[in-house]
Amino acid sequence: MRILDRHIGKQVLLGTLYAVLILGVVLVLGNLFKQIQPLLVDQKAPVELVLRFVISVLPISLMFTVPWGFLSAVLLVFGRLSSDHEVTAMRVAGVSLVRLAAPVFVIGALLSLASLWININVVPQSKATSVRLLYEQAKRDPDSLLKPGVAQGNFNSDSDEILKILIEGKSGEWVQGFHFYQLPAKNGDRTYVHASKAALAVDEVNSQLRVKLEDAYFETHKENGTIEMAFAGKAEPLLIDLKNPQHRKLRAGSMTNAEILNEIETNPDFTPTRKVVFRSEITRRYTFSMACFSFAFIAVPLGLTKRRKDTSGGLILSLVIVTGYFLITMLADQFKTEPAITLMLWAPNVACILLGLFLFRRARFK
Repeated sequence: MRILDRHIGKQVLLGTLYAVLILGVVLVLGNLFKQIQPLLVDQKAPVELVLRFVISVLPISLMFTVPWGFLSAVLLVFGRLSSDHEVTAMRVAGVSLVRLAAPVFVIGALLSLASLWININVVPQSKATSVRLLYEQAKRDPDSLLKPGVAQGNFNSDSDEILKILIEGKSGEWVQGFHFYQLPAKNGDRTYVHASKAALAVDEVNSQLRVKLEDAYFETHKENGTIEMAFAGKAEPLLIDLKNPQHRKLRAGSMTNAEILNEIETNPDFTPTRKVVFRSEITRRYTFSMACFSFAFIAVPLGLTKRRKDTSGGLILSLVIVTGYFLITMLADQFKTEPAITLMLWAPNVACILLGLFLFRRARFK
């Protein structure tokens, strides 16, 4: 039996590794290029910044590619064993289907533990790092984040306003034709600033990015409909706060479980709704980590129905299962109470296990 376990386990592990690599190239890198396009193309950020951004985001992809890769590997491996009649030979020799699938459950459990460690420790740090990179680059070289003719929208200094910058050209340390738009997210005043020349500078002491304006024009549209205008030969208004964005706007996804629990207990500004959102992030990490183990229950009996020539069918089936799994977890965001959110997050895992037990029982009599 040990030889059989090693035979199946090796194929599943190698298949999972190959699937994760392929899925990473096909899906993750495509999404990464979409996210870094504003940095690389629109803002002409240094290659070093782009590479650091890619490295920081790659671990986040493992939340999805590891379960999907494991599911695909098990479907393909057991599909091949079934098509070669190896499963039939093993069952004739007295090996039960459950015993045959034992290596899959062991690997699924180990991958779930690894996913739990990644989701709790690595992913939050990666998300936090990707957010900080832009601010670090702005501190080092603020001019590198501006491209003539492209409206930049990465300067959101607060949750209740949107900041946009547009420049017409560059000349040394100065930018030509500076346009600045401050728009409210909902209702409020709208501000437009234009200057013939502007220079960006970093205030290291206060961690602020400041802009020096020459021949500046200020226009503010009040919420009551009035318009205020002003002119200045020289001005130096605050543009953006470069302090660690995590301290300005807490994001559950970029915090560890301990940090989330600490904020819930000590932050007086947390409303009951916000506490539910933060607690659900912890639950989400545990439920996502269980995906590999849950998929083991349904992947084995479903894989036996596939044939080697039907490789694309196994991949499509894995896509359907994974899509349904994560769509159900996404529906949890529509609920407002913690019990409802917890139920929706655990529902896919429970459904996979129950369905897998039914399929195993049915496969025993075939």
